[in-house]
Amino acid sequence: MASSRRRERELARRRYERRRLREQQARARRRRRNTIAGATAGTAAVVALIVVLAVTLSGGKSNNTDKVTPRASTSASPTPFPSPPTKCAPIKPNPPAAADPKIPPVTGTVPTKLVEQDIKKGHGKAIQPGNKIEVNYVGVSCSTGKVFDASYPRHQTFPLTLGQGQVIAGWDRGLIGMRVGGRRELIIPASDGYGTAGQGVPGSSSYIRPNETLIFVVDLVKAS
Repeated sequence: MASSRRRERELARRRYERRRLREQQARARRRRRNTIAGATAGTAAVVALIVVLAVTLSGGKSNNTDKVTPRASTSASPTPFPSPPTKCAPIKPNPPAAADPKIPPVTGTVPTKLVEQDIKKGHGKAIQPGNKIEVNYVGVSCSTGKVFDASYPRHQTFPLTLGQGQVIAGWDRGLIGMRVGGRRELIIPASDGYGTAGQGVPGSSSYIRPNETLIFVVDLVKAS
């Protein structure tokens, strides 16, 4: 009887060991499958990344040799600047305002270089670059004969330091040599004025168009 129980226990122990061994083997197989699947997914991800990088670095170019027909530009051509005036319009009225001096008319072909003409000689020492001066002035556009700015009606002189780039080049160069009390006419080409950019708002009374020749009469009021 006792030996029969021992055999049963031994058989049960063996069955348990065989079941546990099968379970261990099944778990080992699952781990191997998971490891293989993970490695495969990782390899696929690396390959995909390499492909994307290769396409990016190559600029997405292919071996297609088809030519692309260039399209004609549909953008509008830039508006050309007005040409410099070849003849000045009459200044009417002249003087332009009661407070302004009379402006000597520019006749014939418009000068292409700076012109300085003394209307009245002054007195004292001739001004040079670096002098601080005060002036009155009136400015006219050659192409229209219209005033774009004047200090006389404001009853306030315009102060500047000559030759320091505070004003257009035509003034910095054209006022040199004037004396206090003197009056000078300046005919200033666009290269010494406002160039191809012009000045002000189109349509306004102070507008200076691109490539405009300017006519100024300037009185030297004070110098130091």
